[in-house]
Amino acid sequence: MLIAKSTVKNRKKSNTADTNLQQIPGVGESIEQDLHRLGIMRVSQLRGQNPQALYDELRKQFGGTLDRCMLYVFRCAVYYAQTPMPEPEKLKWWYWKNERINEFAD
Repeated sequence: MLIAKSTVKNRKKSNTADTNLQQIPGVGESIEQDLHRLGIMRVSQLRGQNPQALYDELRKQFGGTLDRCMLYVFRCAVYYAQTPMPEPEKLKWWYWKNERINEFAD
């Protein structure tokens, strides 16, 4: 019986962590709200996403102007969401400047 309770408790922690977008390096309250605008409510929803498409859609929603650094944050966020053991260097948004674009090529 104790094992079942422990399993349920761990599952709840996992679900809570998945909904906390601010656990992603570089994502604070403002960027979390931007992700919500894009329909991203959970970290797991970033898996398999195209960072450029997210950036383009948000830029469209803001009327065509958006800091390019947002694209770098989206690249970092997608990497974080789909990498079980992320490399610390890749958890810095500036790692994801344009020279890193091939890591997300289709």
